[in-house]
Amino acid sequence: MKDTSWDHALEVTADGNGLVGHGGGILLRKLADQCGLTAELDAALTQKGTSPQVSRGVTLASTAIAIAMGATAMADIEVLGQLAPVLGAAPSDSTVRRTLNLADDRTLTRIAQARARIRRHVWEQVEAAGGFPWLEIAGKTLAGWLFIDMDGTLITAHSEKEGAAPTWKKGFGFHPLRASGGRSSSASTGPGPATTWSGTC
Repeated sequence: MKDTSWDHALEVTADGNGLVGHGGGILLRKLADQCGLTAELDAALTQKGTSPQVSRGVTLASTAIAIAMGATAMADIEVLGQLAPVLGAAPSDSTVRRTLNLADDRTLTRIAQARARIRRHVWEQVEAAGGFPWLEIAGKTLAGWLFIDMDGTLITAHSEKEGAAPTWKKGFGFHPLRASGGRSSSASTGPGPATTWSGTC
């Protein structure tokens, strides 16, 4: 696929100039653009007689990326500011609000249809490539193994409990652990033992 206008000179490196943190956010945007999701969302959100300065598809994709980076409110779209050297200026919270205000039943249906088309397109590409590669950890290929990926996140909650200590982020709350996993398989689009699951504790 052709590179988009912002990523033609994109380079992944640990040193040099123009570095940004949270590089995973950039990869999410590149994936959305290159698989066609950003453009499909933009088309689904098109309103007659309007020509927004910021693509609504970009705004919605940016909002999803901000959530992945920890945003919990529309104003938190500012978290994308650290990616501005690569992606350009992030949509404002008012732009996000105007975009989300378009979410009537008809528009939500169009968005769901757009996502379904892109999901089908991506899975067709995966199948054409022979499926996902075998999972590899520490240089060892785990063909047919069951793997578990553990991760945790902080959820802020007020506490008046005597002796309660703050988290390392200086706040109070819960620290649920989420586990997701599945059986390593070279392809998950056809018949076979490939499975995935997730849970929170």
